[in-house]
Amino acid sequence: MNYRHSFHAGNSADVVKHSLLIALVQALQLKPGPLTLIDTHAGGGLYDLGGEQARRTGEAAHGVMRAFADADPLLDDYRAAVRAVNRLEEPHLYPGSPRILAQLLRPQDVLILNEKHPEDAYALRGAMRGTPAAVHERDAYELWLAMLPTRTPRGVVVVDPPYERTDERARISATLAAAHRKWAHGVTVIWFPLKERAAHQRWKDKLQRLGIPKFLGIEHWLYDAEQTGIYNGAGLFIVNPPYAFTQALPPMLHALRATLAPEGHRGEITTEWLNV
Repeated sequence: MNYRHSFHAGNSADVVKHSLLIALVQALQLKPGPLTLIDTHAGGGLYDLGGEQARRTGEAAHGVMRAFADADPLLDDYRAAVRAVNRLEEPHLYPGSPRILAQLLRPQDVLILNEKHPEDAYALRGAMRGTPAAVHERDAYELWLAMLPTRTPRGVVVVDPPYERTDERARISATLAAAHRKWAHGVTVIWFPLKERAAHQRWKDKLQRLGIPKFLGIEHWLYDAEQTGIYNGAGLFIVNPPYAFTQALPPMLHALRATLAPEGHRGEITTEWLNV
């Protein structure tokens, strides 16, 4: 499954991912100590919702536009992050994770971004101009390990690949195991698309065998029944989520599902600890 950011900017997966990423970083920032934020697959950083690639899929209509039409205050921080890159009330630009993380930075925090695709890396540097972010153009998995342990005592690694390669999940699993050996207390966020439930369960089983404690899985299934061969949602694996984040998670997930459920489908957002 190919998942280039520019084609899917502002879709339902982005709403879930970015709402939870904001909540996660804010929970970590309840403590004053500095954070290092690392995005291994940063993409272009900023996307034109009226551009040819985004218009081709039209997915923002079922994601960010629904979130803006909803008045639930639990989505206020997400909407504020999108408004921050737009001059008008209705979003025309969509911030990727790099721009959202840059908004969350405190003076003591560090932001490291990486994008291997040359065109996207060029766009990323332009999108991050004026921010303190360091931008790299390296293999994501090599950079992931090279940056650990972080120079600050605490940190977050965001792994958000396009899943263009058939071995993407295997590379994530192997690198996560190595990263956990180097940085057992660190927070890692891994985004994934959902398609067939059986295939996803096989990957979860392999990840569970890594024996990583405090390993949370969040899955947003869009449709009630299996939709053979098509995109059916997305989710996050989070290693070492902070307590304040997990306590606030149930109402946030309820709000997201109420906003994003396709017409005629209840679907579900589930959470599961993979270390049990």
